[in-house]
Amino acid sequence: MKVMIKKNREQLAAAGAEICRTVAQDAIQKKRRFTLAVSGGSTPREMHRYLAREPYIQDIPWEKTHLFWVDERCVRPDDPASNYGAAQKDFLTKVPLPPDQIHPMPALLSPEQGARFYQKTITDFFAIKKGQFPVFDLVFLGLGQDGHTASLFPGHRGVNEKRRLIIPVKGGDPDVHRLTMTLPLLNKARQRVFLVSGQEKAKTVKCVAQDRLQDLPAGRILPEKGDLIWVLDQEAASLLE
Repeated sequence: MKVMIKKNREQLAAAGAEICRTVAQDAIQKKRRFTLAVSGGSTPREMHRYLAREPYIQDIPWEKTHLFWVDERCVRPDDPASNYGAAQKDFLTKVPLPPDQIHPMPALLSPEQGARFYQKTITDFFAIKKGQFPVFDLVFLGLGQDGHTASLFPGHRGVNEKRRLIIPVKGGDPDVHRLTMTLPLLNKARQRVFLVSGQEKAKTVKCVAQDRLQDLPAGRILPEKGDLIWVLDQEAASLLE
C-alpha cells in the first residue's frame, strides 16, 4: 500500500491525473490498450477535469483507452446524480476518446437487468469465461464517510458477493437504486487508487488505510496483485500517524 498526501484538493486531483497518465502509457506499451474504471463523487470529478487539460489530452493514449464505470445511480444521464452525465460534462466531450470505447452502465434498465447487461458487456469485452474475473489496468475509487466504496455499503449483502461482477443495490445519498462492481472484480485490478479529500473523511481514512478495519467495505479492498494507492489531501490524512 502506498499513501500520497497532497496539500489540497487541486494537488490531489493533479496527482490522480498523473497516475492515470503513467498507468495508461505503461498499459499501452505492454498490451496496446488501456482499461480504466472511474467513480463518481466530487473528489474524482476534480481529477476528471484535469484529464481534460493539457498535457493529459495529448499524453494519455485515448484512442486506445476503454472507459468503464465502477458504479452508477439508476437515473437519467441528465440527472445531476448521474456519474456518466457528470463525466460527459467534465471530460468526455473534451478528450479524443472514441464513442464506441465508452462503456456506461445501463442506468435506465431495471437494476437486475442492468447488472446482467453490464456484466455481459465486461465479459464479452475481456473475452472471459463464466466464473473468471477480468483485470482492469486502473480503477479509481472514492470513500464514503460511512466506509463505503463504489456502491458497496456497510451491512449490504452485496459486500459478500463472490461470483458476480456487477450487482444491483439500493442506498446511499441519494437513496436510489444503483449498479456497482463487486469486491472480487475490484480486487483483481492491476492498480487501485483511492482519491479522498476533506476533514470529514479523516476518521474513516484512519480506520481503513491505517487500522485496516475490514468490517467496512472499503477495508476489504485487498488487492491480489499490484498496488493499492491512497491519494489524500492534508485534511483527509490529518489523523494518520
